[in-house]
Amino acid sequence: MPKRFNCLLAVLTTLLVAASAVFAHHSVAGQFDTSKSLTLKGSIAKLQWMNPHIYVYLDVKEADGTVATWVLETLPTAMMRKAGLSRESVMGMPGELVTVLVVPAKDGTKHLGWISKITYADGHYYALGGAGPVQ
Repeated sequence: MPKRFNCLLAVLTTLLVAASAVFAHHSVAGQFDTSKSLTLKGSIAKLQWMNPHIYVYLDVKEADGTVATWVLETLPTAMMRKAGLSRESVMGMPGELVTVLVVPAKDGTKHLGWISKITYADGHYYALGGAGPVQ
């Protein structure tokens, strides 16, 4: 009986460790620093409306005048569709000017972040949540 219990305990421990790694990988807080946020203004260069997450490539003019393309991740397509939102209604179209509230990468990778809010030139916005404070 003790041998059987030890085997069961080992299996359960392995499953818990594996599950925590999966959750950390799929967690916003696992990849992005939710204690920080920054605001970016730029034009949408490209959209990737795909699973598991949507990606927006945003061209942002740097202080030195060069243009940097930010890779910005946000919610899964399924969550957007459940809320009745489409690619066109939420993410805009390539070339469109937007302001985004971004949670930066936890590991310090430049030009990588999570969109928590996107605001359009006419003032309407979507608070996408998932990370950081929405202002």
